[in-house]
Amino acid sequence: MQLEQILRQRKEKKDILLMTHIVLGYPSFEANREIVRQMVENGVDCIEMQIPFSEPMADGPVILKANQDSLANGTTVAQCIAFGAEMAATYDIPFLFMTYYNILFKHGEDRFFTEAKEANIKGLIIPDLPPEMGENFFRLAKENEIAPILIFAPTSTQERMATLDSMGQGFIYCVARRGVTGKKSSFGDDFNEYLARCRNATRMPIAVGFGIQDKEDIEALKGRADMAVIGSQTIRLVDEQGPEAVGPFIQGLR
Repeated sequence: MQLEQILRQRKEKKDILLMTHIVLGYPSFEANREIVRQMVENGVDCIEMQIPFSEPMADGPVILKANQDSLANGTTVAQCIAFGAEMAATYDIPFLFMTYYNILFKHGEDRFFTEAKEANIKGLIIPDLPPEMGENFFRLAKENEIAPILIFAPTSTQERMATLDSMGQGFIYCVARRGVTGKKSSFGDDFNEYLARCRNATRMPIAVGFGIQDKEDIEALKGRADMAVIGSQTIRLVDEQGPEAVGPFIQGLR
């Protein structure tokens, strides 16, 4: 079953879906296993697994440090793909890979897609690959039935949104504000107008991320977005309190 269909089925039973984010190999793969277990057991609907990259340009300081520490620990792309396969075989939710294009380029696009398909990965988020430069990427995504997930931003024009909608699959990731991940977002009139533009511009479910940190944020998105994305906040929690704190935090978001 493809990603959009899975999310639409899950959305029938919930006011809003929840997607979480982990950096693979940070603080360790063993910790990742425990974090994913707690996330799934407490109702997460989709998990975005970041393959670490040395210059993650869309990410703020919390995720940047996690990427750099993971690489310093020796994390490899092969380990990340193997971990993704293990999680997809263990839990009945969709798992995605998020990374930057240089990772695919150096690994080999064809090889990466083949291995991701074998791992049962449902989608890919590559924030630094403009659609106009990704002809081979989109061809391989279609052939391997892995959703290329594209990103709307507050600066996106209607024309740009239409282009992204025509090329993306699975869902549209709506960045809540300008800048990088981690800083808390505010939901004022400008945001409401932007979110309405996002909804009108796509046929797919919409997910909202960047600065979503607590239950209040998620409540504010109900009825307007299909999925909320929690990223930096869970990494902060693991840094401060350990992996065992993730389950109660996720449970408290509903």
